[in-house]
Amino acid sequence: AECAHGFEGIVLRLWPQLEAVVVGTVHGAERLYCDALRQADCKGLPIYCPFYWAAGALLGVNLWPKEPAPRFLLCPDWAFCEFLPCPAKEDSRTVLLGELWEGREYGLVLTARLGEYRCRAGEVLRVAGFHRQCPVVEHVRRESQALSVRGESIPEERFCWSLCRAVGLWPGARLVDYVCVESALLGASSGACAPHYEVFVELQGLRDLSEGQRYKLDQCLQEDFPVYKSFRFKGSIGPLRLHLVGAGAFARLREALGSPRPMPRVLREERLLHLIQSTVIS
Repeated sequence: AECAHGFEGIVLRLWPQLEAVVVGTVHGAERLYCDALRQADCKGLPIYCPFYWAAGALLGVNLWPKEPAPRFLLCPDWAFCEFLPCPAKEDSRTVLLGELWEGREYGLVLTARLGEYRCRAGEVLRVAGFHRQCPVVEHVRRESQALSVRGESIPEERFCWSLCRAVGLWPGARLVDYVCVESALLGASSGACAPHYEVFVELQGLRDLSEGQRYKLDQCLQEDFPVYKSFRFKGSIGPLRLHLVGAGAFARLREALGSPRPMPRVLREERLLHLIQSTVIS
Protein backbone atom coordinates (compact mmCIF):
# COMPACT_ATOMS: atom_id res chain seq x y z
CA ALA A 1 0.00 0.00 0.00
CA GLU A 2 2.84 2.41 0.82
CA CYS A 3 4.69 1.56 -2.39
CA ALA A 4 1.57 2.47 -4.33
CA HIS A 5 2.12 6.06 -3.14
CA GLY A 6 5.62 6.20 -4.67
CA PHE A 7 9.09 5.53 -3.33
CA GLU A 8 10.09 8.96 -2.06
CA GLY A 9 10.58 8.53 1.70
CA ILE A 10 9.49 4.88 1.46
CA VAL A 11 11.97 3.66 4.10
CA LEU A 12 10.63 5.91 6.85
CA ARG A 13 7.04 5.20 5.84
CA LEU A 14 7.62 1.45 6.11
CA TRP A 15 9.65 1.65 9.33
CA PRO A 16 8.53 4.79 11.21
CA GLN A 17 10.72 3.93 14.24
CA LEU A 18 13.90 3.91 12.13
CA GLU A 19 16.43 6.45 13.43
CA ALA A 20 19.33 6.36 10.94
CA VAL A 21 20.82 4.70 7.89
CA VAL A 22 24.32 3.32 8.54
CA VAL A 23 26.79 3.30 5.62
CA GLY A 24 30.32 2.04 5.19
CA THR A 25 31.84 5.17 3.70
CA VAL A 26 30.85 8.64 2.56
CA HIS A 27 34.25 9.85 1.38
CA GLY A 28 34.76 11.86 -1.80
CA ALA A 29 32.53 10.86 -4.68
CA GLU A 30 30.88 8.15 -2.53
CA ARG A 31 28.65 11.00 -1.36
CA LEU A 32 26.79 10.60 -4.65
CA TYR A 33 25.11 7.52 -3.23
CA CYS A 34 24.28 9.17 0.08
CA ASP A 35 22.75 12.12 -1.74
CA ALA A 36 20.65 9.74 -3.84
CA LEU A 37 19.37 8.04 -0.68
CA ARG A 38 18.60 11.36 1.01
CA GLN A 39 16.65 12.64 -1.98
CA ALA A 40 14.57 9.52 -2.56
CA ASP A 41 14.08 6.30 -0.58
CA CYS A 42 15.65 7.51 2.69
CA LYS A 43 14.30 11.05 2.64
CA GLY A 44 13.99 12.45 6.16
CA LEU A 45 16.58 10.11 7.70
CA PRO A 46 20.12 10.96 8.83
CA ILE A 47 22.91 8.95 7.20
CA TYR A 48 25.62 7.85 9.61
CA CYS A 49 29.10 6.57 8.78
CA PRO A 50 30.39 5.13 12.10
CA PHE A 51 33.96 4.11 11.27
CA TYR A 52 36.98 5.22 9.28
CA TRP A 53 38.86 2.47 7.45
CA ALA A 54 42.05 2.71 5.37
CA ALA A 55 44.20 0.01 3.76
CA GLY A 56 42.15 -2.66 5.51
CA ALA A 57 42.67 -1.21 8.98
CA LEU A 58 40.09 0.30 11.32
CA LEU A 59 41.45 3.69 12.42
CA GLY A 60 38.74 5.90 13.88
CA VAL A 61 35.17 6.31 15.07
CA ASN A 62 32.55 8.97 14.34
CA LEU A 63 31.22 10.32 17.66
CA TRP A 64 28.94 12.88 15.97
CA PRO A 65 26.19 10.90 14.20
CA LYS A 66 23.85 13.87 13.72
CA GLU A 67 26.35 15.99 11.81
CA PRO A 68 26.05 15.74 7.98
CA ALA A 69 29.82 15.86 7.33
CA PRO A 70 31.52 12.90 9.04
CA ARG A 71 34.46 13.46 11.38
CA PHE A 72 36.46 10.67 12.94
CA LEU A 73 38.26 10.43 16.27
CA LEU A 74 41.53 8.59 15.62
CA CYS A 75 41.99 5.73 18.07
CA PRO A 76 45.70 5.44 18.99
CA ASP A 77 45.78 1.73 19.84
CA TRP A 78 44.00 0.37 16.72
CA ALA A 79 46.95 0.82 14.32
CA PHE A 80 50.18 2.78 14.23
CA CYS A 81 49.64 5.97 12.23
CA GLU A 82 52.15 8.51 10.97
CA PHE A 83 51.36 11.63 8.99
CA LEU A 84 53.19 13.31 6.13
CA PRO A 85 52.48 17.06 5.93
CA CYS A 86 50.86 18.18 2.64
CA PRO A 87 52.17 19.30 0.28
CA ALA A 88 55.09 16.96 0.87
CA LYS A 89 58.65 18.09 0.22
CA GLU A 90 61.75 16.03 -0.42
CA ASP A 91 62.97 16.50 3.15
CA SER A 92 59.53 16.07 4.76
CA ARG A 93 59.42 13.72 7.71
CA THR A 94 56.40 12.01 9.15
CA VAL A 95 54.87 13.26 12.39
CA LEU A 96 52.91 11.39 15.05
CA LEU A 97 49.47 11.90 16.61
CA GLY A 98 50.73 14.32 19.23
CA GLU A 99 52.39 16.55 16.61
CA LEU A 100 49.37 17.30 14.40
CA TRP A 101 48.12 20.86 13.88
CA GLU A 102 44.48 21.81 13.57
CA GLY A 103 43.46 22.89 10.06
CA ARG A 104 46.39 21.25 8.29
CA GLU A 105 46.30 18.40 5.77
CA TYR A 106 48.37 15.23 6.07
CA GLY A 107 49.00 12.11 4.02
CA LEU A 108 48.40 8.95 6.04
CA VAL A 109 51.27 6.49 6.57
CA LEU A 110 50.02 3.30 8.15
CA THR A 111 51.46 0.29 9.93
CA ALA A 112 48.66 -2.21 10.53
CA ARG A 113 49.04 -4.68 13.35
CA LEU A 114 48.05 -7.80 11.43
CA GLY A 115 50.62 -7.53 8.64
CA GLU A 116 53.06 -5.17 10.36
CA TYR A 117 53.78 -3.40 7.07
CA ARG A 118 54.42 0.34 6.69
CA CYS A 119 53.00 2.10 3.65
CA ARG A 120 51.43 5.29 2.39
CA ALA A 121 47.70 4.63 2.49
CA GLY A 122 47.00 7.07 -0.35
CA GLU A 123 44.59 9.05 1.86
CA VAL A 124 44.77 12.74 2.72
CA LEU A 125 43.19 13.86 5.99
CA ARG A 126 42.48 17.28 7.48
CA VAL A 127 42.69 17.83 11.23
CA ALA A 128 39.29 19.29 12.15
CA GLY A 129 40.04 19.65 15.86
CA PHE A 130 40.69 17.60 18.97
CA HIS A 131 38.53 15.53 21.32
CA ARG A 132 40.34 15.97 24.61
CA GLN A 133 43.91 15.35 23.37
CA CYS A 134 43.13 13.08 20.44
CA PRO A 135 42.94 14.38 16.84
CA VAL A 136 39.61 14.47 15.00
CA VAL A 137 40.04 14.20 11.23
CA GLU A 138 38.04 14.68 8.03
CA HIS A 139 38.77 12.68 4.90
CA VAL A 140 39.88 15.04 2.10
CA ARG A 141 40.81 12.90 -0.91
CA ARG A 142 42.30 9.67 -2.22
CA GLU A 143 45.66 10.47 -3.84
CA SER A 144 45.38 7.62 -6.37
CA GLN A 145 42.11 9.02 -7.73
CA ALA A 146 43.51 12.30 -9.07
CA LEU A 147 43.30 12.93 -12.82
CA SER A 148 46.60 14.03 -14.29
CA VAL A 149 47.72 13.76 -17.92
CA ARG A 150 50.09 16.77 -17.83
CA GLY A 151 50.81 17.11 -14.11
CA GLU A 152 47.64 19.15 -13.48
CA SER A 153 46.43 16.73 -10.75
CA ILE A 154 42.68 17.31 -10.38
CA PRO A 155 41.54 15.67 -7.10
CA GLU A 156 38.66 13.23 -7.04
CA GLU A 157 36.26 15.27 -4.92
CA ARG A 158 36.83 18.48 -6.91
CA PHE A 159 36.32 16.72 -10.24
CA CYS A 160 33.10 15.26 -8.85
CA TRP A 161 31.95 18.74 -7.83
CA SER A 162 32.58 20.05 -11.37
CA LEU A 163 30.77 17.07 -12.87
CA CYS A 164 27.74 17.60 -10.60
CA ARG A 165 27.73 21.27 -11.55
CA ALA A 166 27.69 20.37 -15.26
CA VAL A 167 24.90 17.81 -14.77
CA GLY A 168 22.90 20.53 -13.02
CA LEU A 169 22.98 22.45 -16.32
CA TRP A 170 21.32 19.55 -18.18
CA PRO A 171 17.55 19.87 -17.58
CA GLY A 172 15.98 16.75 -16.08
CA ALA A 173 19.28 14.90 -15.57
CA ARG A 174 20.46 13.25 -12.36
CA LEU A 175 23.92 11.73 -12.00
CA VAL A 176 23.80 8.09 -10.92
CA ASP A 177 27.47 7.15 -11.18
CA TYR A 178 30.67 7.85 -13.09
CA VAL A 179 34.27 6.82 -13.72
CA CYS A 180 37.15 8.49 -15.55
CA VAL A 181 40.04 7.25 -17.67
CA GLU A 182 43.25 9.02 -18.63
CA SER A 183 43.76 8.65 -22.38
CA ALA A 184 47.12 6.88 -21.95
CA LEU A 185 45.19 3.76 -20.88
CA LEU A 186 43.48 3.70 -24.28
CA GLY A 187 46.76 2.98 -26.05
CA ALA A 188 46.60 3.06 -29.86
CA SER A 189 42.81 3.48 -29.79
CA SER A 190 43.23 7.02 -28.48
CA GLY A 191 44.53 8.12 -31.89
CA ALA A 192 47.01 10.92 -32.41
CA CYS A 193 45.09 13.49 -30.34
CA ALA A 194 46.51 15.24 -27.29
CA PRO A 195 46.24 13.57 -23.88
CA HIS A 196 42.74 13.98 -22.49
CA TYR A 197 40.12 12.61 -20.10
CA GLU A 198 37.46 10.07 -21.01
CA VAL A 199 34.44 10.20 -18.68
CA PHE A 200 31.72 7.54 -18.47
CA VAL A 201 28.47 8.54 -16.78
CA GLU A 202 25.17 6.89 -15.97
CA LEU A 203 22.27 9.34 -15.86
CA GLN A 204 18.61 9.32 -15.01
CA GLY A 205 16.28 11.57 -16.98
CA LEU A 206 18.38 11.73 -20.17
CA ARG A 207 18.94 9.17 -22.91
CA ASP A 208 21.34 11.24 -25.00
CA LEU A 209 23.47 14.35 -24.79
CA SER A 210 23.95 17.07 -27.39
CA GLU A 211 27.44 18.28 -28.27
CA GLY A 212 26.67 21.50 -26.41
CA GLN A 213 25.77 19.58 -23.27
CA ARG A 214 28.88 17.43 -23.54
CA TYR A 215 31.06 20.53 -23.79
CA LYS A 216 29.57 21.88 -20.54
CA LEU A 217 31.68 19.50 -18.47
CA ASP A 218 34.92 20.58 -20.14
CA GLN A 219 33.82 24.20 -19.69
CA CYS A 220 33.10 23.65 -15.97
CA LEU A 221 36.53 22.06 -15.49
CA GLN A 222 38.21 25.01 -17.18
CA GLU A 223 36.31 27.42 -14.92
CA ASP A 224 37.13 25.44 -11.76
CA PHE A 225 40.80 24.62 -12.54
CA PRO A 226 42.94 27.41 -14.04
CA VAL A 227 45.83 25.01 -14.67
CA TYR A 228 43.56 22.73 -16.72
CA LYS A 229 42.26 25.77 -18.62
CA SER A 230 45.82 26.85 -19.40
CA PHE A 231 46.72 23.42 -20.81
CA ARG A 232 43.50 23.33 -22.83
CA PHE A 233 44.22 26.81 -24.26
CA LYS A 234 47.73 25.74 -25.30
CA GLY A 235 46.42 22.49 -26.79
CA SER A 236 48.61 20.27 -24.64
CA ILE A 237 45.44 18.71 -23.17
CA GLY A 238 42.73 17.74 -25.64
CA PRO A 239 38.95 18.12 -25.24
CA LEU A 240 37.30 15.88 -22.68
CA ARG A 241 35.26 13.03 -24.16
CA LEU A 242 32.00 12.20 -22.42
CA HIS A 243 30.24 8.84 -22.82
CA LEU A 244 26.78 7.84 -21.62
CA VAL A 245 26.48 4.24 -20.38
CA GLY A 246 23.37 2.11 -19.98
CA ALA A 247 21.58 1.19 -16.76
CA GLY A 248 23.37 -1.55 -14.83
CA ALA A 249 26.82 -0.68 -16.17
CA PHE A 250 28.21 0.15 -12.76
CA ALA A 251 26.71 -2.97 -11.18
CA ARG A 252 28.76 -4.97 -13.69
CA LEU A 253 31.83 -2.87 -12.91
CA ARG A 254 31.47 -3.51 -9.17
CA GLU A 255 31.13 -7.22 -9.82
CA ALA A 256 34.34 -7.14 -11.87
CA LEU A 257 36.17 -5.30 -9.08
CA GLY A 258 35.48 -8.34 -6.89
CA SER A 259 35.47 -6.57 -3.53
CA PRO A 260 33.30 -4.16 -1.52
CA ARG A 261 35.95 -1.44 -1.60
CA PRO A 262 34.89 2.09 -2.65
CA MET A 263 34.40 2.61 -6.37
CA PRO A 264 37.62 3.75 -8.08
CA ARG A 265 36.91 7.00 -9.90
CA VAL A 266 39.96 6.74 -12.17
CA LEU A 267 40.29 3.34 -13.83
CA ARG A 268 43.87 2.04 -14.14
CA GLU A 269 43.22 -1.45 -15.57
CA GLU A 270 42.52 -2.22 -19.23
CA ARG A 271 40.02 -4.99 -18.40
CA LEU A 272 37.88 -2.52 -16.45
CA LEU A 273 38.16 0.03 -19.25
CA HIS A 274 37.00 -2.54 -21.83
CA LEU A 275 34.08 -3.50 -19.60
CA ILE A 276 32.79 0.05 -19.20
CA GLN A 277 33.37 0.76 -22.92
CA SER A 278 31.12 -2.19 -23.78
CA THR A 279 28.20 -0.53 -21.96
CA VAL A 280 28.32 2.83 -23.81
CA ILE A 281 25.01 3.79 -25.45
CA SER A 282 25.89 7.32 -26.56
